[in-house]
Amino acid sequence: MSTAQYAIERNLVLVKIQMITLHLLHPTEKTPMQKWSFESEPVIRIGRVDDNHVVLYSSVVSRHHAEIRRQPRYWELVGLGANGTFIDGEKVTQTKITTGTIIRIANSGPRIQIFLTDEDMDKDEKIPESRALITEKPTERKADPAKERRTFLAPRPDR
Repeated sequence: MSTAQYAIERNLVLVKIQMITLHLLHPTEKTPMQKWSFESEPVIRIGRVDDNHVVLYSSVVSRHHAEIRRQPRYWELVGLGANGTFIDGEKVTQTKITTGTIIRIANSGPRIQIFLTDEDMDKDEKIPESRALITEKPTERKADPAKERRTFLAPRPDR
């Protein structure tokens, strides 16, 4: 039985996990100088210190500057750095990203172009378990305004 058939029979949602590739762009051209590819990371950390997945040695880059987080159906960029994270000249704190997006770390810092790859999936296609995420289908619930209030705290950089 394929993974897709398993999900359908159990009334589950099958979400194919995308590969994400980050290209560090040349400072004055759009040519890539370095690239990183990730297939199974739920969060990709970008910053100046060695515990990040993408390490950028620049004085305008914070120790933990940004994160790219996998959501069930898309990737999102979360800016954490003191000098900001920018897309098309606009400072962003949290936004959905698409293939081809170019982010700039700080106003004058390095540029990274993001590429997402995902092949079309047949309903009978067998997906290796390492590349599939099976979740329960969302149920219809009536909104309770008291429960809708949420506070999101971004992780702060180490001191």
